[in-house]
This record gives sequence, structure tokens and C-alpha cells, in this order.
Amino acid sequence: MKKEDLLRKIQEVEFAAVDLNLYLDMYPDNQMALRDYNCLVQELMNLKRLYEMNYGPFSNFGTSFNQYPFSWVNEPWPWETE
Repeated sequence: MKKEDLLRKIQEVEFAAVDLNLYLDMYPDNQMALRDYNCLVQELMNLKRLYEMNYGPFSNFGTSFNQYPFSWVNEPWPWETE
């Protein structure tokens, strides 16, 4: 998957997860919504892992592993186009 396509998919899934999270704030007993939310979270984690395996760290602040030498500042930011 191309970098731009993968980033777009991450944005879409993340948006849906946030939307369902807000819904669950109002309706915490909705088991179907919770199941859907957990599926989206798993998909989002997998997409971010795929991004990092192919293009480097996705985010900063303790959520992404890095390799030596520290390369976070050497790569384009995930939202920058090449």
C-alpha cells in the first residue's frame, strides 16, 4: 500500500473510532457499538504497525519504537507529502 493511501486509511479508521468513542460516552451499555469500537481500535493498531514497518515512526511521545540512530527527526513527518 502506498504511503499516502495508508495514511488516508489510518485517518478514516481513527475518525470512526473517535466517533464511536463519543457515542459510547452517551450510550455505554450499547454492546454492538463497543464491539465495533474494539474492532476499529484493533484495525487502527494494525494499520499503524504496518506504517511503522514500512515508513518509520508514526508518532512521537512514547507510542512508537525507534532504532539506532534515532531517526524521528530525519524522516518527513507522517502528514508531510513527499
